Amino acid sequence: MRLALEDPALALYLLPMTQTNSSTTTGEAPVARPAGARSEAQVVRELLPFLKPYSGRIGLALAMVLVGKLANLVVPMVLKHLVDDLGVKPTPLVFPVALLIAYGASRLSTTLFTELRQVVFARVMARVSRRVTLQVFRHLHALSLRFHLARRTGGVARDVERGGSAISDLLDWTLYTILPTIIEIAMVTGVLVWQYDWGFAGITLITLVAYIIFTFSITEWRTRFYRASVEADTRANERAVDSLLNYETVKYFGNEEHEARRYDENLIHLENASVKARKTLAVLNLGQSALVAIGVTAMMWRAAAGVVAGHMTVGDMVLVNAYLLQLSAPLNLLGMMYREVKAAFTNLERLFGLLDERQDVQDRADAMPLQARRPRVAFENVLFGYDPRRTILQDVSFAIPPGGTVAVVGHSGSGKSTLARLLYRFYDVDAGRITIEDEAGATRDIRDYTQASVRAAIAIVPQDTVLFNDTIYYNILYGRPDASKTEVEDVARAAHIHDLIVSLPDGYATEVGERGLKLSGGEKQRVAIARALLKNPAILIFDEATSALDSKSEKAIQSELDRIAVGRTTLVIAHRLSTVMNADEILVMDTGHVVERGGHAALLARDGAYAQMWKLQQRDEERLGEMASADATKAMANFETERVAELTAAIGEIKESD
Repeated sequence: MRLALEDPALALYLLPMTQTNSSTTTGEAPVARPAGARSEAQVVRELLPFLKPYSGRIGLALAMVLVGKLANLVVPMVLKHLVDDLGVKPTPLVFPVALLIAYGASRLSTTLFTELRQVVFARVMARVSRRVTLQVFRHLHALSLRFHLARRTGGVARDVERGGSAISDLLDWTLYTILPTIIEIAMVTGVLVWQYDWGFAGITLITLVAYIIFTFSITEWRTRFYRASVEADTRANERAVDSLLNYETVKYFGNEEHEARRYDENLIHLENASVKARKTLAVLNLGQSALVAIGVTAMMWRAAAGVVAGHMTVGDMVLVNAYLLQLSAPLNLLGMMYREVKAAFTNLERLFGLLDERQDVQDRADAMPLQARRPRVAFENVLFGYDPRRTILQDVSFAIPPGGTVAVVGHSGSGKSTLARLLYRFYDVDAGRITIEDEAGATRDIRDYTQASVRAAIAIVPQDTVLFNDTIYYNILYGRPDASKTEVEDVARAAHIHDLIVSLPDGYATEVGERGLKLSGGEKQRVAIARALLKNPAILIFDEATSALDSKSEKAIQSELDRIAVGRTTLVIAHRLSTVMNADEILVMDTGHVVERGGHAALLARDGAYAQMWKLQQRDEERLGEMASADATKAMANFETERVAELTAAIGEIKESD
C-alpha cells in the first residue's frame, strides 16, 4: 500500500528508533530530529565506502557531464556569430554554413554526453542502492528476536524502500546535476566578464547569491515539515499493514470500522503534514521565480542599453539572452534539486539508522563452527528473563544424552518454549550456560560456537507454524534449499502430507497464501514437520509438534516422529502427555522451575504434579469420548460444567497460596 507524498521517496521506520510527540505529525509544530540522527556529512561518510569501488566509472561519467556543459557553453557563442553574420546580405558565398553546422553539433553534443553519462553511471546507482539495501536486510536478519518482537513490519518495509530509492536520487542530483550546474554558472559568469564587463557578472552573481540564500533558508525551514510527512506516512503504513496481517482477527470481532477509524487518524496526520509541506513549497517556488525574473530583466535591460549605445551588436544581445536562458533553467532546478537532496538525506538517515540497531547476540571473535552428529546438550543453572524485571527461567539444569530424548511439560507460561529459543541462541542466558558436545567429544559453551553452525545443527517443528506466501514445495524445500524433488516428496510422505498434496489441483505448486492461511492448522504443521525432516539435523526440537492434529493423525505422525528421533538428540516440548511417554526423561516445569523429573512410570508413581496432569488429561479424553455417544449434547454440558468448576477451584487455590 502506497501513500502519496509531495516528495516521492520510500522509507523504513522503526517504532523503537523514533519516539516523537503526536503533535509533530499533524503539521502543528516542527518535528525534532530523532535521537541519534545523522548529519548530512555523516550520511555521506557512510555512503562513501560503497562508492569507492566505482570511482573510475564515477570519474568517467563526471567528465562526460563536463564536456556536455562545455558544449552547451559554445552554443550561444555560435549563435551570436551566426546572427551577426546574417546581418550581411546573404549570398551563396557568405552564407554561414560552417556556423550552422557548428551550432547543430554543439546542441547535439550537449545531449549526447549527458545521455552517455547516464549510460555509464546507471550501473553505479543501481549497484550501490542494491548493496546498501542488502546490507540493511542482512543486518535486520542478524538482529536478535528481541528487536523483531518490537518492530513494526509496515514501517520497516517503508524505510528500506524509501532509503534504497534515496541513494540513486542523492547520487544523481549531487554528482551530476548540482555540481555541474555550479560549474556552468561559473563558466557563464567568466565568459560574460571576458566578453563584456563586470556589470553583467555582477548582476549574475547578485541574483545567484540571493537565489541560493533564499532557497537554502526556505528549504531548511520546509525540511521539518517533510520529516513530519515522512513520519506520518510511515505510521499510516504501519497501521495498514498490521491491520491487514490480522485480517481474520478483525473479522472475528467485527471491528472493520474500528480499524478504519484508527487508520484514518494516521491519515489525518499525513494529510495535515502534506498540506503544510505543499503550502511552504508554493512560497519557495514564488520567491525563486521572482528572483530569477528580476535578474533576467536587469541583464536584458543592460544588454539592450548596450545595443542602443552601439557598444554591443544584436548578436551580443542574443548571446546574453541565451546564457540567461541557460542559467535560469538550472537555477530553477537548483531549488528543486536541493529539496530532493534534503529529502534523500532524510530517508538515508533513517535507512542507516537501522544499522545502528545493536545486535544483542553476537559471535565471539574466536567462535568456532559446531560439528556434531549425536551431541550431548546440557542446560546448567540457567537463569533468563526477556525483561530484567521478570525472570522466566530460574536455575534450570538438565541434560539430553547423545541421541536421547528429553521432554518438557508444564502449564502455559512455565518457560517451556523459552528453552528452544535459548538453544537456538535467539537470546543469551543471563546466568549459567548451555553446552553442546561436538563431534570430537569436546563440550563447550554454546557461545563458543558460531550462531550459524549451531542453528544449522538444529531443526524445529514449532507450535505456531508460519509459512512463506509461496508454494507448498518451496515451504518444504526451505528446510534444505539444495534438496532434490525426490527428497522433498520423501519427507512429505514421512509427514503424512504427500497424498493430500498430490490430490490438490496444483499439487506441490499450490500457493499457501499469506502466512500459510490457505492451509488448515494441521496441514501447516505437517508441512513444518516435513521441512524439519528435510534439514536432517543432529538436534531436533518438537514444540507442540502435533498440537494442531486430530487424534488419528496425531497417532500416525507421532510414531513417525519417534522413528525420526532415533539417533538424534531431541527436545520435546509438549502439552499432551501421551506424546512424551517414551522420553528418556520428562521434566515438569512450573513458573520457570523444574519441579519434577523422571520417567513416565516413575512420575506417575510419585503422584505429584505430573500425575495430576495425567489424570486430568485422561479424564478429559474419557469425557470427549462420551460426547461422541448418542447423548453428546448432555455430555458436552456436563463436561463444560465440571471443567469450569475445576478451573474455579484451581484459581481459588492460587489466590490462597498468594
